[in-house]
Amino acid sequence: MFSLAKIVFPVDFSERSASAAGRVASLAARFGSVVTILHVLPPPHYEFSALEVGGTVLNELFANRAKQVAQELEGYLAHAMRGVEVKRVLLEGDPARKIVEHAGAEGANLIVMPTHGYGSFRRFILGSVTAKVLHDADCPVWTGVHMEQAPSEQLDFRRIVCGLDLGPQSAKTLRWAGAMAKACEAALTVVHVVPAMAGSGEAAQSECAREMREQASSALARVMEETGVRAEVEMAAGDAPKGVCALAGQARADLVVIARGSAAGVFGRLRTNAYAIIRQSPCPVVSV
Repeated sequence: MFSLAKIVFPVDFSERSASAAGRVASLAARFGSVVTILHVLPPPHYEFSALEVGGTVLNELFANRAKQVAQELEGYLAHAMRGVEVKRVLLEGDPARKIVEHAGAEGANLIVMPTHGYGSFRRFILGSVTAKVLHDADCPVWTGVHMEQAPSEQLDFRRIVCGLDLGPQSAKTLRWAGAMAKACEAALTVVHVVPAMAGSGEAAQSECAREMREQASSALARVMEETGVRAEVEMAAGDAPKGVCALAGQARADLVVIARGSAAGVFGRLRTNAYAIIRQSPCPVVSV
């Protein structure tokens, strides 16, 4: 059974974190989730690297800082999370590693993280902590460069787009997207982008493109049969991130679901472009 019973929400007390709280609260309200608001305090040499101190003084500075952060975390986002069961956790160490370890230890169903970047520059920026979590986490990660636009009221999922590269993770990704769509009573569209042909003559390009579309169509049918997920299917040719995001925009998707991991096979391009899809997507992205 599909579950989002445990959501980990890492925060850094920035405007970005505060803005994303509405999305997290809405998800929790819809799925009855327990939300862990997690802050990771970097090691002392990160916090006080510019100060020429050491030993006892450094330890005292760090202890005071930890106490201050603990007090701030205690009431952080209390208004935004009203009505939601919340746990607050303060850890010390490398932020990305601690987020991944805590999510794994807690059996989290989802990590929700906003990324850096707004406006015309958003497609070029992805926070280093978010990037590391995307690389290492075992559970799905929900992220997006526009989570500050999230409504405070209950989310309304009407259309979910699942971008498949037809690599080894495709079945797992489609199952998650299908279960999410079913839980939300949302329409599901599966999209795939085949490479654009270059070189050779026009006739040869056309024939090669036709063969690739047929192969991709057959592969998509096999994945859908294997998972038992029913969905509309859309295909395009060209750059994978642009194609997936364009199709998501045309479908007015509320959520895009993609795979992440190492690329494999002739269709293994989507995962190598996962970051680009996250940066360019017209809506939040869950990478499975």
